[in-house]
Amino acid sequence: MNKIFVFFLLFSVPFVNAQELNCVVKVNFDQVTRTNNQIFGTLEKALSDFINKTNWTGKEYKPYERINCSMVINVTSYDVDKFTSTLQVQSSRAVYNSTYSSPVFNYNDKDFSFTYTEFQNLIFNPANFDSNLLSVIAYYCYMIIGIDADTFALNGGTSSFETAQEITSVAQNGGYKGWSQGDSNQNRFHLLNDIMSNTFSVFREAMFQYHLSGLDTMNADIKGAKSKIKSAIESFSKINSIRPNAFLSRIFFDAKSDEIVSIFSGGPNIPIDDLVTNLNRVSPLNAAKWSEIR
Repeated sequence: MNKIFVFFLLFSVPFVNAQELNCVVKVNFDQVTRTNNQIFGTLEKALSDFINKTNWTGKEYKPYERINCSMVINVTSYDVDKFTSTLQVQSSRAVYNSTYSSPVFNYNDKDFSFTYTEFQNLIFNPANFDSNLLSVIAYYCYMIIGIDADTFALNGGTSSFETAQEITSVAQNGGYKGWSQGDSNQNRFHLLNDIMSNTFSVFREAMFQYHLSGLDTMNADIKGAKSKIKSAIESFSKINSIRPNAFLSRIFFDAKSDEIVSIFSGGPNIPIDDLVTNLNRVSPLNAAKWSEIR
């Protein structure tokens, strides 16, 4: 536990208006052979400005409240203004009274193709589909904000998810993969649909309990916090009974597996035999990691 939970004295930060996201954007074009790579750098800078300078919710965030995240675009092919790529999206949130930053979201979108002309203006309207580039990026901005809000208040991210639903609905007419139910059983449509579904409401409840009732109380009561985190993890057995290897279970454990191992591999100890059994049941792909919990 000591290696990830290092506590520190809180300090005051002067109030400055800021947007919601503090996002590092990277455009990787190693797989593309070009004589002029300037367009990739221009795209990277334009997206960074678009994400970090847009006020996505209309709320004012203090600098220390901004959500740390990253988006890595791995371009696999490029021709004139047409890009084929994947998009790795990650976000984290600070743990109360700690220097530790907890991973919250980690997803690789493999259906990300778009058109982009160097120096084009990036103007987005969620009610219109003008660019798959901007629709996908905006969708994930709202998903990051919504998932983060769910860790601070039960169902706190609903308004952001509703905006993401609007983006999804409009984008389905654009002809790009990832927006429709029939494209795949694990894509942007299903991610959002499952999060908002009453069938999987336990996912959002677990996110809230794991973070606010668990991680955020580590400084005051490590053993009690571990019990809360354990209880949140056990909630995924309910999802597993509805849909084994559910998409949302994968989303959760892709972000949390290493953290879970670290939390339950140090003292003070709580009973973990049933926890490990449950982890192997709900996330068998991480069995090698669960074997490290002792």
